[in-house]
Amino acid sequence: MGHNYAKPLTSGQKMERLLTRIPPSWAIKMERVTGSATWRATVHAPEATEGAWSDAHQDPADALEDAWRRNRTVLA
Repeated sequence: MGHNYAKPLTSGQKMERLLTRIPPSWAIKMERVTGSATWRATVHAPEATEGAWSDAHQDPADALEDAWRRNRTVLA
């Protein structure tokens, strides 16, 4: 019996995929939370002054994805 399971994306691959989806004109901010090994991020359109911050995540790509999901509704 063959197995055809998709390999999960690495953090770098996930970051690449996200950066191609976020419009180049949008601002991206990422920071490591002081005193912990977690990251948080925000993204926002040029006409917005600030976007919503993501929750804290161990992987910076997960933080960026969370921020993108919270703030992309501006495109709709």
